[in-house]
Amino acid sequence: MKKVLHNIAVGMLITGLMLPQWPSTAHSASRIKDLVDFEGIRENQLVGYGLVVGLNGTGDSLNNSPFTKQSLQALLERLGVNTRETNLRTANVAAVMVTGNLPPFATQGTRMDITVSAIGDAKSLQGGTLLVTPLLAADGNTYAVGQGPVAISGFKVEGESASITRGVPTVGRISNGAIIEREVKYALKDRRTLRLALRNPDLTTAKRIAAAINTYTSEKTAQAVDPATVRLDVPYSYRGDIINLLTDIEQLRIKPDQQAKVIIDEDTGIIVMGRDVKISTVAISQGNLTVTIAETPVVSQPEALSETGETVVVPRTQVGVTDDKDKKLAILRSGVTLRDLVDGLNALGIGPRDMISILQAIKSAGALQAEIEVM
Repeated sequence: MKKVLHNIAVGMLITGLMLPQWPSTAHSASRIKDLVDFEGIRENQLVGYGLVVGLNGTGDSLNNSPFTKQSLQALLERLGVNTRETNLRTANVAAVMVTGNLPPFATQGTRMDITVSAIGDAKSLQGGTLLVTPLLAADGNTYAVGQGPVAISGFKVEGESASITRGVPTVGRISNGAIIEREVKYALKDRRTLRLALRNPDLTTAKRIAAAINTYTSEKTAQAVDPATVRLDVPYSYRGDIINLLTDIEQLRIKPDQQAKVIIDEDTGIIVMGRDVKISTVAISQGNLTVTIAETPVVSQPEALSETGETVVVPRTQVGVTDDKDKKLAILRSGVTLRDLVDGLNALGIGPRDMISILQAIKSAGALQAEIEVM
């Protein structure tokens, strides 16, 4: 009896090892949190104009940057210093644009990062300090004020006849360099209807998101309005507690759908193909005719102590022709997958540049069941 049980156990073990291991759908599923943006939970862009001081002679030349001179004079007048009749020649000041993103639901007194970029002919912002700069939003109101030492990742060193520049020394960053002075009011907890905006609009994905939410809430609370929007009606049990609802919803997992598309960047030779790209039966051949011409002139001189003859240059030309006779005609069967397509093209020894032309030719022949987008 024990032997029989042992044989059965071994047989089950072997059978289990021989079964195909299908990929789990959980690995291909994504959280709703990574696919959508919730209405109202967003950043706001801020911009401001200011001055960076304390530069070691690498700032704007005031003659070529009149806005820097006017800003410096206006700043000094506000501090009680009159410089209108003075010929300013300092090179330690630079006019800059200050940008940053106001975090969602940021409160007064909290800090945010800002980026400082020179707009004049300053050579470097290294060692500079940004003076108090109001940061405005699109509505014209001031939402933050920035100030502090500028940190840059690049540098520039130059001499009389040579210079070395690494990175961008005219752009810097100030971590926690701005203090938020005004809050963006948005009563999220009082919302009765909310919209979910898909980052990659798609009809199938929107429908799957709505179905997953309805399954979780056991109510028909979500509806796909268009490929980019899912409307969510807050259930009665979550009224006044929408944060918990959104927290639960964003952890739900679905399998997003994607359009069959081929992205081509002709400048860099980059090709990106989606997994659903299909090819109808098509024959592909790739070959190049290369003609090489090499000039190796030879100098001909008369023999030593010869009274006749002269030194001349005799031309020598070598011509070579390469027609890639070893290239074969390959046939890609109907319905091949992305992996089959890549393997087939690689087997022909095709580089990225030629592969771009081949994909475009396959599309023109109507055999590529995907959209080609050229960047």
